Amino acid sequence: MINLLKNILSNQDSTEERDDNTNLSLLCGLMIEAAYTDGQISDHELGKIKLSLVNIFEEDQNNVELALDEAINNKDNAKSLYYYTSYINKNFSDDKKVLLIEALWEIVLSDGEIHDYESNLIRRLAGLLYISDIKSGNARKRALDKI
Repeated sequence: MINLLKNILSNQDSTEERDDNTNLSLLCGLMIEAAYTDGQISDHELGKIKLSLVNIFEEDQNNVELALDEAINNKDNAKSLYYYTSYINKNFSDDKKVLLIEALWEIVLSDGEIHDYESNLIRRLAGLLYISDIKSGNARKRALDKI
C-alpha cells in the first residue's frame, strides 16, 4: 500500500515536471517562430527571448538555454499556430496570455523594425488566444515603451 502511494506521488511529480518542460518548449518555439518571421533571428531578439522567459515566465536560465537551442534547431520544422495556441489556451490564464503577447511584441520590436508578417503573426496569435484587439494594442504600447 505504501509503495503504491509512493508510485502515485512520484508520477504526479513527473507529470508536473513534464508540464513545465512542455510550457517552456512551446513558449520557446512560439517566440522563435515570431523572431524568425522576417527570415532572420538577431542577437537582440534572442536576448529578449531569454529575458522574457526568465523574468516574465520565471523559467530556469539553464533550461531556457537548452530549450532555445532545441527550438532554433527545429525552426524549419514549422508547427501550426493552433499547435501552440491550443495548449496555451488550456494551461495559461488570460493575464499570462496577455504577458505572452507583450513579450512577443518586445521580441518583434527589438530589432528596430516591424515587418508586416510579424505584426500579422501577433494579430493572428492574439485572435487564437482570445485576446481582444484593445488588450493586444495595449500590450504593443507597453512593449514600445520598454524599448
